[in-house]
Amino acid sequence: MQLDKFTDYALRVLVALEVHRPERLSASAIARTYQLSEHHLAKVASQLVREGFVKSERGRRGGLTLAHPADAINIGAVVRALKADDPVVECFGSDQSCCILPACGLRTPLQEAQEAFFAALDAYTLADVTRSRSQLAKLLAAV
Repeated sequence: MQLDKFTDYALRVLVALEVHRPERLSASAIARTYQLSEHHLAKVASQLVREGFVKSERGRRGGLTLAHPADAINIGAVVRALKADDPVVECFGSDQSCCILPACGLRTPLQEAQEAFFAALDAYTLADVTRSRSQLAKLLAAV
């Protein structure tokens, strides 16, 4: 399974927010650090807010912060939330038009592979993937 850019950027946003905790960061500052489109990163941030992983505050002292402690943000849950509408193959979604669907033997192994992918991610929290906080802070110093 492959992560799309949207999900990749969402994970990067969470890493930046954890590394700079308790500071609030703007989406534009995070975008500059990673050299990404501000417009695209703003969409990513909005989705993270909608999914409850990030809080957003408006105003002069506004910005983004984590909605939960890093050890309570499960990487598998984040990826599932952002990829919920993106099945591995079309027949896992609403498209049931494949002519071999009634006799297809691929569905089970592909379903198992997808679940194994998520199970591997479920074993990690944001705290786990940001253990090198001081080194990450140096690399993200532009924020």
